Amino acid sequence: MTNHEFYMDLAINNARAMKGQTDPNPLVGSVIVNDNRIVGVGAHLKTGEPHAEIHALRMAGEKARGGTIYVTLEPCSHHGRTGPCAVAIVEAGLMKVVIATLDPNPMVSGRGVKILEDAGIEVIVGIKEEASRKMNEVFNKFIVENRPFVTLKAGITLDGKIATHSSDSKWITSEEARSDVHKLRNENMAILVGVNTVIADNPELTTRIPNGRNPIRIILDSTLKIPLESKVVTDKLSETWIFTSANYDEDKKKDLEKMGISVFSTSGSKHVNPIEVMNLLGEKGISSVLIEGGGTINAAFLENKLIDKAIIYIAPKLIGGHLAPTFLEGSGFDKMADAVELIDTDFIKIGKDFKFTGYPEYKI
Repeated sequence: MTNHEFYMDLAINNARAMKGQTDPNPLVGSVIVNDNRIVGVGAHLKTGEPHAEIHALRMAGEKARGGTIYVTLEPCSHHGRTGPCAVAIVEAGLMKVVIATLDPNPMVSGRGVKILEDAGIEVIVGIKEEASRKMNEVFNKFIVENRPFVTLKAGITLDGKIATHSSDSKWITSEEARSDVHKLRNENMAILVGVNTVIADNPELTTRIPNGRNPIRIILDSTLKIPLESKVVTDKLSETWIFTSANYDEDKKKDLEKMGISVFSTSGSKHVNPIEVMNLLGEKGISSVLIEGGGTINAAFLENKLIDKAIIYIAPKLIGGHLAPTFLEGSGFDKMADAVELIDTDFIKIGKDFKFTGYPEYKI
């Protein structure tokens, strides 16, 4: 490992520690080194607050002059809620800037580097680039497509079931796996399920970890059959947004809105249009969505190529039975050649279970 990689690793670790706090902004970390000593560290903590570079510069003070700053993402060049970080770096007198990756937004990519190079500062780009890109997979999609990064989460048995034929599903996975799911909820801005999940389980869809944030709860309900006494309607622990089809119950919509629930209709005549849901969530600044739906919801998003990442918790259990539901229903693909392959996969053990992570590679 080179010195550049060592210090960039520190910056990446600083950034990762803020996961779930900065969205829709990216995770960014920074380290300032002078005379082989770390004189400043920083991370972006929250939208609207100073960027990682500014925190590191404030810590370093005059010790920044003549030093090197490591940043996980190209320093910004624009005036937003805070001033341009590239200009602050120039004014601080740093001699070298090491960047993991350029800004993914093609409208601004390279502008921060130009400001630095025009000021005579040496710039190195590409140190730990892949690690930085993966860390900001949510931001990278959202800033380019203005759509949320969608993660499908499922807890299944070894034979792919999410419940028995009598709909008993508590509990398929271990307590350790379920705790990991709450971390996922904390890291996502919204959590999405279908109305049948609400009716069957009456879940809270909240994050049960200390100081965790509760995601916005997205419910897909084509006719507004959600019970008014459901926890997601009454508990006020987080916002609840319900997406329905063009064929919704107008009186029920009024009742829900009186209870503080936001209701949005899509153009589907019988079913909620998932593409419209994602487009509207993007317009409302939702950068990440965790799907915890049943087989029908999961299949609808997969068939529309809307799932960006899959996290599957697999319990070493067997249920069997053709009537027991699986985590992917729908019509399915006709040919094996059409099956969606998951790439860049990872497989780890959690408690008694296994956590599988992969990224769908869709056929064009």
